[in-house]
Amino acid sequence: MIAMADQIPIKFALNGKEVEARVKPNASLLNLLRRELRVTSVKRGCDRGECGVCTVLIDDKPVKSCLVLAAQADGKAITTIEGIGGDGQLHRIQEAFVQTGAVQCGFCTPAMILTIRALLGVNPTPSREEVKAAISGVLCRCTGYSKIVEAAELASAKRTR
Repeated sequence: MIAMADQIPIKFALNGKEVEARVKPNASLLNLLRRELRVTSVKRGCDRGECGVCTVLIDDKPVKSCLVLAAQADGKAITTIEGIGGDGQLHRIQEAFVQTGAVQCGFCTPAMILTIRALLGVNPTPSREEVKAAISGVLCRCTGYSKIVEAAELASAKRTR
């Protein structure tokens, strides 16, 4: 058992709400989110940063939470799929995933949506190639990425209307 003195106190915003935690120095952000904070939308995949299904946004940038130490979240804003949309409404990217059939099994969906959200935040009208490059770090095991790319394009078009 780890003594409290062997843990690091951290504070961060999780989906807009302040969170305080004590973490082991070697604890990953993925483990903090899933095990301690029970945010199970952040999926555990390879635990090596290869599959990307654990992607979250840190200060609006996509990162693989299995590769980030929990202590590195101190003072940051962490966004998971629960942090987009609001007031019972889906975010336009979530709507686009439903409309294009991009949801599929759903395992990679939170990471894909967050990655696309980050892309559209810096580039509201990305090309198809830019979308493909952005999502290349998140593996989808169900099918090709056509529907996911279509969803990103639809969400981009909704923003400009």
